[in-house]
Amino acid sequence: MNRLSIVLAQLNPVVGDIPGNTRRVIAALHEARDKFAARLVIFPELVLCGYPPEDLLLRPSIQTRIARALRELEEECEDITVVLGYPWREKGALYNMAGVIENGKLIAQYAKNCLPNYQVFDEKRYFEAGSEACVLDLCGIRTALTVCEDIWDTEPMAQAKAAGARLMVNINASPFHKNKQLVRQRTVAARACEGGMPVIYVNQVGGQDELVFDGGSMVVDASGELCFQAQLFVEQLYGVELKFDDSNVQVVPQKLAPMPDIVPSIYEALVVGVRDYVNKNGFSGVVLGLSGGIDSALTLAVAVDALGADRVEAVMMPFRYTSQMSLDDAEEEARLLGVNYIVIGIEPIYDAFCAALEDEFSGTEQDKTEENIQARARGVLLMAISNKKGYLVLTTGNKSEMAVGYATLYGDMAGGLDVLKDVPKMMVFELCRYRNEVSSVIPESVITRPPSAELAPNQTDEDSLPPYEILDQILELYIEQDVAAQDIIDRGFADEDVNRVVRMVDLNEYKRRQAAVGIRITEKGFGRDRRYPITNGWRPGD
Repeated sequence: MNRLSIVLAQLNPVVGDIPGNTRRVIAALHEARDKFAARLVIFPELVLCGYPPEDLLLRPSIQTRIARALRELEEECEDITVVLGYPWREKGALYNMAGVIENGKLIAQYAKNCLPNYQVFDEKRYFEAGSEACVLDLCGIRTALTVCEDIWDTEPMAQAKAAGARLMVNINASPFHKNKQLVRQRTVAARACEGGMPVIYVNQVGGQDELVFDGGSMVVDASGELCFQAQLFVEQLYGVELKFDDSNVQVVPQKLAPMPDIVPSIYEALVVGVRDYVNKNGFSGVVLGLSGGIDSALTLAVAVDALGADRVEAVMMPFRYTSQMSLDDAEEEARLLGVNYIVIGIEPIYDAFCAALEDEFSGTEQDKTEENIQARARGVLLMAISNKKGYLVLTTGNKSEMAVGYATLYGDMAGGLDVLKDVPKMMVFELCRYRNEVSSVIPESVITRPPSAELAPNQTDEDSLPPYEILDQILELYIEQDVAAQDIIDRGFADEDVNRVVRMVDLNEYKRRQAAVGIRITEKGFGRDRRYPITNGWRPGD
């Protein structure tokens, strides 16, 4: 049988950096040629512009820039065949295209047939859908080209089979959420069985704003058997080999990269998301408020794992209500992780604010206003450090808090990236325990003590919220599954808890709209996934 050496280029492009992404593709071509003796190299969806490019696709010059990039690539492909993705305009319509360059020429183009327009995807805003299969002789094998969403629909495979394809190449920009890779494996295997042909699936890797792409490129054979899987979250080239003759295409099996469990995969997604957001946006480091609580402890650990301790600064900003345990735990976390740690008391700042507002507040009792002043004093300090040192401020609010508005605008919400924005509180505990299994960096007292904002004497989160074990279940049903309030009550949750939580979620859309971007790890994060109007008259039970 004939043999074909193929490289799956699991790259981490930068959205909008077409020249830089072109250089990455060319470097990968050289490595594929020299290290793997590859004849065919396959790159991800829209690799030349990065995914998702959003309204950059509307810029008039994008066609010129992509055309220039393709000419550069043609000069590098005299002895190697390339499949890659890019946006391309034909007769006034813009397409999400997969192209083939062979012997220095662009020989074929396939327009993505199935355009996703759900969850984080908005492709119908930009692209026209293709309608035809593209099957061509690729290094001796009749091969069908498809792009991402095409593999989730049965029609593109049926068209490819009818057109005589014996192999399918599917290029992707498929973002991470928990358990996503298992779903992908089942889907790709189903298509391979339907078509009776192997499928090569290539996905991008890396962080882009709130999205994280986890790679997981794979090859399945004609029976749906997984024959190769790349390591998740790692930018790398992977070599695979096919054996083929006139009647058969076989995948040479290889060792599969291990599949991480749910909690480790979420932790790795957070690390990749922080690393790429900070580095791709040119920040020299990060700074965060370290309170001695569990959310800031986990955020600190993720930041250090993403960037290294020398690029992370932690600031404890105590007040009269800050416990000695919090002071001790914060100092211990900073010591264990080796970060630059400073303490700045906010008492004088708080007093100055209250003195300035004394006449305005005359005749009123202390309430949440004074608590929020504490949080806002801390936010001012962190933003000042950010401005002076060029650091990005990491906020530390988790998904449970963001959902119900248990956070202070321009206070603990002040910053550029919320690492835990899509991480429910109970998952925060799981992630801390997992990180301590790797190496002990979060004191046990941080994990076991009752959560508290420490903005008032003897305060705990449960003074204002249901227990997190209950809160997170209600939030998952209402936010991620769109279950109505009454239906949640019918599942056994207390009427009072459900109605209070649902009302808090609905009322705090205005806060979430002003919150820092956060890394998405579920199927419905706050951001691209969930777009509710701030001003609306919808009420539970409608």
